[in-house]
Amino acid sequence: MSTATAHADHHLKETFISKYVFSMDHKMISKQFLITGIIMGVIGMGMSIAFRLQLAWPDTSFPILEWLFGRWAPDGKLDPGFYMGLVTIHGTIMVFYVLTAGLSGTFANLLIPLQCGARDMASPFMNMLSYWFFFLSSVVLLSSVFVETGPASGGWTIYPPLSALPKAMAGSGAGMTLWLVAIILFIASSLLGGINYISTVLNMRTKGMTMTRLPLTIWALFLTAVLGLLSFPVLLGGGLLLMFDRGFGTSFYLSDIWLNGAGALEHTGGSPILFQHLFWFLGHPEVYIIIMPALGITSEVIAVNARKPIFGYTAMVISLLGIAFLSFIVWGHHMFITGMNPMLGTAFLITTLIIAVPSAVKTFNYLATLWRGNIRFTNGMMFAIGLVSMFISGGLTGIFLGNATLDIQLHDTYFVVAHFHIVMGSAAIFGMMAGIYHWYPKMFGRLMNKPLGYLHFWMTFISAYLVFFPMHFMGLAGVPRRYYSFTLLPEYGVWMDVNVLITSAAILGGIAQLIFLYNFFSSIWFGKKSSENPWQATTLEWTTPVEHIHGNWPGEIPTVHRWAYDYSKPGYEEDFIMQTTPDDGQEEQLFETETSPSAPDKKDVPEGETVMFWALIKKWFGSARA
Repeated sequence: MSTATAHADHHLKETFISKYVFSMDHKMISKQFLITGIIMGVIGMGMSIAFRLQLAWPDTSFPILEWLFGRWAPDGKLDPGFYMGLVTIHGTIMVFYVLTAGLSGTFANLLIPLQCGARDMASPFMNMLSYWFFFLSSVVLLSSVFVETGPASGGWTIYPPLSALPKAMAGSGAGMTLWLVAIILFIASSLLGGINYISTVLNMRTKGMTMTRLPLTIWALFLTAVLGLLSFPVLLGGGLLLMFDRGFGTSFYLSDIWLNGAGALEHTGGSPILFQHLFWFLGHPEVYIIIMPALGITSEVIAVNARKPIFGYTAMVISLLGIAFLSFIVWGHHMFITGMNPMLGTAFLITTLIIAVPSAVKTFNYLATLWRGNIRFTNGMMFAIGLVSMFISGGLTGIFLGNATLDIQLHDTYFVVAHFHIVMGSAAIFGMMAGIYHWYPKMFGRLMNKPLGYLHFWMTFISAYLVFFPMHFMGLAGVPRRYYSFTLLPEYGVWMDVNVLITSAAILGGIAQLIFLYNFFSSIWFGKKSSENPWQATTLEWTTPVEHIHGNWPGEIPTVHRWAYDYSKPGYEEDFIMQTTPDDGQEEQLFETETSPSAPDKKDVPEGETVMFWALIKKWFGSARA
C-alpha cells in the first residue's frame, strides 16, 4: 500500500472522537486552539468591560453585574476586592491564553507542517497533549472565579507578598492556588508544543526547503518556540517556589512581614525582588512570544496582498534573531523602581533601547514592501496594516518607559497600560485577526464575509485607539493603574469624562468582536466555498487540497525550488510563482561563495541581500531533508 493510500485509508476509519476531540491531526488541533482561544478572549473582554463600567460610572448600579457575579457585585456595583480579581484574571487570560496559546498554538500548528512540507508534526501525540493541557489549564483558571474567597487578586504579575501569604486578603487564598496550578499546566502545554514546533522545523522540511527558503511566518513561529522553551521553565521554577512559601513554610520571597492582628511572621531571609527577577525573565521574552508570531503573519499577508517580494528578507530574519536574543537581557527595565543599582539600570536601559533597532527594521521593511505595491485591501491586509500602525505608535512610547529616569515617574500609571495594550495587546490581536482572515479558507474551506470583515476592522481599529491613546495623558498626569474608583481622590476626578469615553469605546470594540464572532462561525457553514489558492499566494500550504486529509498531500510531498516571495517577477505571465515551480537558475546563483569567479552580478541579487550572507547561511544549515 502506498503512503498516500495509507493516509487516505486511515482518514476513512476515523471516528467522531478521534477526529474532533482527541485528534492528532495538526490542522484540527489548530482549530481547537483557535476556538478555545476565542472563547477565552470573549471571557477576558467581558471582564474588561465589567470593570470599565465600574471606572466610568462608579456610583451607578448595573443590575447585569449582580446577575453575572452575584454576591461579588451587590446592588449592581463591583466589590473592590473582586474588581482586582477581574483585573488579574483578565490580564492572565489575554496574555497567556489568548495571545500566547491562541495565537502561537493556532498558527504554529496550522502552518509549520504545511509551509515546511511535512505530513504532520514531529510528534502528533505530544501535539494532542499540548492542546489538552491548555484546555485543562483554561478550566482550572476559570474555576478560580467561582471559589468562595474569589479569584486571584494580586495582579497578573502575582507579586509577593500578596500572592505568597494565603491570609493576606481574600484573593490570596484558594483562587491564587488555582491560578498557580493553571499556570503550571499552561507551561506544560507550551513546552510540549514548543519542542514539537522546533523539531518539525529543523528535521521535517521537504526536499529543497532550506532555512533560507522558509516563509517569515515559520521563522517567527520557530524563534517564538525557542523563546518559550528557554523562558517558561524559569516561571515554572518561580511558581513552584511561591507554592512552597504558601504551603510549606519556606521563605524564598518572604521576610519581616507583619499581618494586621497576627503580628510578625516567622519568615526571614527571603526577598520579593527575587520573584520579580524570575517572573520578568519570562515576562519580557513573553512580550515577544506574543508579538513575533503576529509579525510573521503580517510579513506573509503584506507580501501576498502587496503583490511584491517582501523587502529585505535577510534583514527581517536577522531582526527576528536579534529580537529573540535581546529579549533575554532587558527584563530589568520592569524593575527600575526596586532599588536597582544605577549601573545595572543603565545596562538594562541600553539593551532596551537597542532592541528598538531590529523592531524598527521590521517596521521599515513592511512600509517598503507596501510602497508602490499593487495593494489588495482584503480583510486580512487591513488588519496587517493595522498592526503596523499599532506597532509604530505603541513602540514609540516604549522609548519613554525604557528610560530609567522617566520610568520612575511613569511606573504603575496608565501610561504603562496604554503602552503595552497598544504595542503588544492590540498589535498582536490585529496580527491574529489578519491570520484568521487570511488562512480561514485553508482551515475551513470557505471565505469569510468581506463587508462584515471591513466593518469589524474599522470598529476595532477606531475603538482600540479611543480606548488606549487617552491613557497616555492620564499616565503623564500621574493617574495610577488598578484603582477601583477615581472619585475617592479629587486630583483624579478630572479624568472621569475621559473614563466615560474610554468605556464607551470599549463597548464599541466589544460589539465589533460580536460581529466577528457571527462572521467566523456562520461562515463555517454558509460562507462562499474557497478555491485551492484564493489569494494567489506562493507558499506550500496553498498546494494542498481544500478537503483536509491526513498527510496534507494525497501523493508525494512537493519539492521546493525557490524562496517564498516570488511576486510580480519580470518575464512571467502570472504575478506569482509557486515555491514548487522549477527555478530558472537565478536563485541558485545566490548561493555561490563570494570567492567564486562566477559569482552573480549585483543586479541578480535580491535587494538588501549579500552573496556572503547567503553562502554562510547555507553552510550553517545545509540542505533540508527530503
